[in-house]
Amino acid sequence: MAVPQNSRYIRGMPFSPFESSRSEARLRRFRLIPVRTLVPNLITLLALCAGLTAIRLAFEEKLEWAVAAIVFAAMLDGIDGRVARMLKGTSKFGAELDSLADFVNFGVAPALMLYFWGLHELGHAGWIAAMVFAISTGLRLARFNVMIDDPNKPAWTGNFFTGIPAPAGAITVLLPIYVYFLGMPRVAFVAPVILVYTLAIAFLMVSRLPVFSGKRVGKRIAPEMVLPVFVAVVLFFALLISYPWWVLSIGTVLYLASLPFGPISYREYQRKDEAARLAAEKQEPAPARMPSVAPPPLPAGQPASDHPPNPDRPARLN
Repeated sequence: MAVPQNSRYIRGMPFSPFESSRSEARLRRFRLIPVRTLVPNLITLLALCAGLTAIRLAFEEKLEWAVAAIVFAAMLDGIDGRVARMLKGTSKFGAELDSLADFVNFGVAPALMLYFWGLHELGHAGWIAAMVFAISTGLRLARFNVMIDDPNKPAWTGNFFTGIPAPAGAITVLLPIYVYFLGMPRVAFVAPVILVYTLAIAFLMVSRLPVFSGKRVGKRIAPEMVLPVFVAVVLFFALLISYPWWVLSIGTVLYLASLPFGPISYREYQRKDEAARLAAEKQEPAPARMPSVAPPPLPAGQPASDHPPNPDRPARLN
């Protein structure tokens, strides 16, 4: 039986069209990656190293350096996203890596630091409080990753976080350690107070409380404010290095005092949105009415009804 000419042509082809597409996909897989996309991930990994080092330092009872490592990790976490956007190096891999690093740096590390420092005196209750804080951090990060892709949110919601963010929660929950280094004596009731305070911060992290984000602050600076900003930043870091416990304590108290203003501003934005919606509804033109048609005259001898006939209503069957 003779082989069809088309079959001989296909068998004689040097390569299949499917093999060429596979080779192109293989080439795309091994293409060179721009260095600018690696810089934000390197910053995130450096922050993760700081968080892991904080755990080791807390285990070795070097709390001063452990707190410094957490503060350093929080600073790196604040700049990695900005660097990624400036270099146009954002990626889904970087976002997932950042979330995993934040869970270790601002959930696991502060919880273990508090447990090694004071919560261990309460036994199982102290360990439960530490676990609740770490788990709340993980839940907070998971909710943030889900809500960030919501297309139905108004643009002004970018000014707010839902609940205390993970870096701020880590810095805030360590307030008892700051006060301890300022000279607060270790008395018997301190451990229960730390437990309640840790659970309260964990609750604020997973709550629906609107909190100012500050993400849109500092994107544009007036030319005349450049030098004052430089002086303010240098002064802040000088005070942080010289008086770390005073700066961290005062900053934490001021941050907690600012939390009630977030819901007030959030409701103001909602009120403005509602007013704009009602104004838009009033400006919409009314739907055009159909011209009225006079009803046909009644036949002679038929009594007039009190209700005009409805043409959309079917006639009754007698």
